[in-house]
Amino acid sequence: MGQSNPIGSNTVLIVEPEALVRFDMIAFFEEREWRVYEAEDADQAMDILDQRKDIRVVLIDAMASGRMDGLKLAHYVRERFPPTLLFVVSGNVPIPQDALPQKATFLPKPFDLHRVMRQIEQSPVTP
Repeated sequence: MGQSNPIGSNTVLIVEPEALVRFDMIAFFEEREWRVYEAEDADQAMDILDQRKDIRVVLIDAMASGRMDGLKLAHYVRERFPPTLLFVVSGNVPIPQDALPQKATFLPKPFDLHRVMRQIEQSPVTP
C-alpha cells in the first residue's frame, strides 16, 4: 500500500552503487541536517522504503542493480509512494523523459547537489 499522507520531512534515500559517490551525497545532506538513508542496490532501497514512511526525496542511480535496475526502481517508487520527490541520475547515457516515471527529474552525472537542493526546496509537498 502506498503513502496516503503528504511527505513533509527532510528525509532522503540515496540509491547509489558507487560507495564514494554515495558517501559524498550523504555528507552533503547530513550537513544540512537531513535524515539520510542509503542503499547500494534496488533490493536494499525497497526494504528501506517499505520500512520508512517518512522519506520525502529519493535519488536513484539508473545503474543500480538488484531484483530490478534503477529505472525500474524509480517506477516502483512512483507507483508505491506518489508524493516522493524523485531524481534519477546517470553518468552513462541520458534517459529520455518518456522512459522516466511521471514527475521524475533526470540528472546527468556529475551534477550539482546545491542545485538539487534548490529544486527540492522549491517543490511543493503534495499528496
